Amino acid sequence: MQSVLDIILARIRRNRRGHAFSSKDFLDIGSRASVDHALSALTKSGKIRRVTRGIYDSPKVNPDLGGELSPDYDSVAQAIARKDGVRIEPSGARAANILGLSTQVPAKIVYLSNGTSRVYQVGKQRIAFQRVGPKELLPKSGPSTLVVQALRHLGQDRVDESVVRQLRDRLDPSDRKTLLRDAQYTADWIFEVVKRIAAD
Repeated sequence: MQSVLDIILARIRRNRRGHAFSSKDFLDIGSRASVDHALSALTKSGKIRRVTRGIYDSPKVNPDLGGELSPDYDSVAQAIARKDGVRIEPSGARAANILGLSTQVPAKIVYLSNGTSRVYQVGKQRIAFQRVGPKELLPKSGPSTLVVQALRHLGQDRVDESVVRQLRDRLDPSDRKTLLRDAQYTADWIFEVVKRIAAD
C-alpha cells in the first residue's frame, strides 16, 4: 500500500516542472497533519522546495548551468488563491506583459482579487493581491481575462491595429469565440476592440 508521501510525490510528478501547490491541494489523500508531514519530508529531501509560506513547487532546473530557476509566479499566485479560496486575475500591467504587449517587468506583480488585499514575498519578487469590486472581475478565469485586463491597462487611445492583430494571433478560434461572449458586458470600447480581435 502506497504511503501518503508516495501518492503526493506521484501527483506532483504528473504536473509540469514549476507547478506550485499547497497542502490544501492534497487533502483528498490524507489528513492535514499527514500531508504537512509529507511535504516537509519532500522539502528536506530536495524533491520540492518551499517558495513562500505554505506554498511549494517542483523547481525547474537550468539545462545548461544545472541550478534551480526562479518560481513560476503565475503558478504560485494560483496556488495561493486556491489555498485561500479566492478568485484572482492578472492586473492590466501583468496581463499586458504575459501577452507580449509590454516588455516592462514591474517590481511588484499585481493580481486583482475578490479577497483581502495582501502582499506575498516569493524570493526577491513580491506578489500582491489587490481587492477589487465584482464588476472588475470576469465570471471565470482564462484567456478572456488576460485580454480584457490588458486592454483596460493600455486604454482606448493606445489600442491600434497592431495590438488587435497581435492578440488575434495569440488566441485560437475557440478562445476568440469565448472572448467575444465574455467581453459583452465590459466597457463598450473594449467590446468593440474584442469584435475586431474575434473577426475571421
